[in-house]
Amino acid sequence: MDERTFFYRLGKLVYQIDGAYEEYGKRCKLGSPNLLWILYALNDGERHSQKQICADWDIARSTANSIIKDLEAKNYIALSQIKGERRELLVSLTPRGKEYADGVLSDLYKREKAIYAELEAPEELLDTLQNLAAKIRKIAAKENQ
Repeated sequence: MDERTFFYRLGKLVYQIDGAYEEYGKRCKLGSPNLLWILYALNDGERHSQKQICADWDIARSTANSIIKDLEAKNYIALSQIKGERRELLVSLTPRGKEYADGVLSDLYKREKAIYAELEAPEELLDTLQNLAAKIRKIAAKENQ
């Protein structure tokens, strides 16, 4: 296989995986696929800044802001000031938001668990993909300079 075929197949696979998660979000009537990823990020029990969520999940800041404002209006999240930061806030699920996120994500977690059990070397796969992603980001960063 040459490099062009590799990256073509890789691109298709990445979009097929993303599409499967998007389809799951549609079945849950989430509206925005980015809402699924924000709930997924926040449901780890940690507090995250909006900036961190945008960077980690490659979500446009304006999109994340709209989703976060909607979640806040529904009392699903709480925003709190980051010490020493003027403009950045921490985002965390409220108890009501945790219940909502668990309801949306519980079936997905079960499906992921079943798939994970079938993987032969999940850590190696992640390491390989992480290295590949870092190299691809370097290429993109060089082009933007």
